[in-house]
Amino acid sequence: MDNLSLQYKIASESYEFQQIYTLNYETFVEEIPQHEGNQERKLIDKFHDENTYVIAKDQGEVVGMIAVRAKRPFSLDLKLRNLNEYLPTDAVPCEIRLLSVKEAYRSTRVFYQLCERLVSYCLEKGYTMALISGTVRQLKLYKRIGFQPFADLVGEEGAKFQPMYLTRHSFENSTKAFQRLMIRKTEKSVPLSFLPGPVPLHGKVEEAFKREPVSHRSTMFIHEMEEVKRSLCEITNANYAEVAVGTGTLSNDMVAAQLKCLSGSGLILANGEFGYRLIDHAYRFDLHFQTFEKDWNEPISLVEVESLLQKNQNIKWLWTVHCETSTGYLYDLDGLLSLCKTYGVELCVDACSSVGTIPVNFKEVYFATTVSGKGLGSYPGLAIVFHRDDIQSSTSIPRYLDMGMYEVNGSIPFTHSSNLVRALKEALHFIEYEMHEKLAHKVRCVLTLGGFHILGDKNYSPGVITIALEREQCSRQFGDVCKDRGILLSYESDYLVKRNWVQVALMGTQNERKVLKAMNILNKEYQSNVDSRAVK
Repeated sequence: MDNLSLQYKIASESYEFQQIYTLNYETFVEEIPQHEGNQERKLIDKFHDENTYVIAKDQGEVVGMIAVRAKRPFSLDLKLRNLNEYLPTDAVPCEIRLLSVKEAYRSTRVFYQLCERLVSYCLEKGYTMALISGTVRQLKLYKRIGFQPFADLVGEEGAKFQPMYLTRHSFENSTKAFQRLMIRKTEKSVPLSFLPGPVPLHGKVEEAFKREPVSHRSTMFIHEMEEVKRSLCEITNANYAEVAVGTGTLSNDMVAAQLKCLSGSGLILANGEFGYRLIDHAYRFDLHFQTFEKDWNEPISLVEVESLLQKNQNIKWLWTVHCETSTGYLYDLDGLLSLCKTYGVELCVDACSSVGTIPVNFKEVYFATTVSGKGLGSYPGLAIVFHRDDIQSSTSIPRYLDMGMYEVNGSIPFTHSSNLVRALKEALHFIEYEMHEKLAHKVRCVLTLGGFHILGDKNYSPGVITIALEREQCSRQFGDVCKDRGILLSYESDYLVKRNWVQVALMGTQNERKVLKAMNILNKEYQSNVDSRAVK
């Protein structure tokens, strides 16, 4: 049973309570003869209005539950006349009722994870002790979790129960066997990441990063840097590549510093968050430029760009993103380059989300930027700038941004990270454009069939798929639910929250089977939300 399909939460929806009544009946009428049967095959607990239900769900089906209440008298008060004598004087107790897990899930981690949620809930409420009437059939399991027995057995023949309690201390200090199980559970429950960074890493990339660091002045490191730069140029067909310790923001600042040295004016295109960030870079460097701005995700055509170039012959450089990460919109890089060549304009490209995700050709591009994470599938931390021509160092540019210093010194003018460079060197062996394109197509089909509204079409980037949720469904809440189920979406950036969008980024090392399974879970969670709104 895959942990991705399991969700743990406090029951809140009407359909969840209906399933709780059925699970109550199956457990405490049919399996443990504690109550009389009925034709509806449902059992509503007498303390239902006082209960809080911690439930486990598998694709919408309630497969396990624990009911918690803190109002006295407890059921044990009715079975033990002197219950308080067994409790510490400073105890703040609550009662666990109706602990039940469907038979098919009893050999899984469901019971343990329900208890984890239970302990967290009790701590939030300030309870120091949870009491339970444990069925004698499961005493070994209860003890392994950390439940401590007290008093004599209670109940009738055929339905005997052992009074037990659980504290935070006894839970955290339960048997070594349980602790080992929890460790194994944690190792096997690594969430699936669909973030644009950090991205899922190939095992060999992780191994390369963990190797002993070496001096950035050593011959070994110099050779590794040369190999990385050579590979980057081969992948992009660029003439030169410089690698600095930093992020995409740094690489774009390095380009802005070079544009400051050009005569004439510039043009910056923007129809999303990162296009507007290029405008901010330009303002901060006091560049002379104009902008062509459109609403988010509104196409910018080559005809419109050409019209601007025809009317403004003073435009000498054009700066744009290639993949607009905030939407997945993909600019026509070849078309823009052709226009720029026609009108004598230098093309500069922020390709942070496209290099490694789709094939690119920077042979005639003036400057292009990317990063070690995202499409290249390595750790974040390296800023990369591709350039067409030799660059001379300039004392008018801050040292850290002076690309000429990087070129003269083999990209090692200052302290560097051998760990990051080695990891990137390894990651460059695992770039698979065709696989990403096919996977993105399948993901788009699955999500569209599930009822999601996806921005763009197959001409958008295969690395970033943006989902526009309906007004009634909160993107932050949807992202939180998916995170709880082991699926990490991109949804917490302010610009996504503002538009009620979530994103599936298919970058780094992805397993098709797991990816498609996760997408089906997204569909079911979405449909579950739609159904619950319809009931309300």
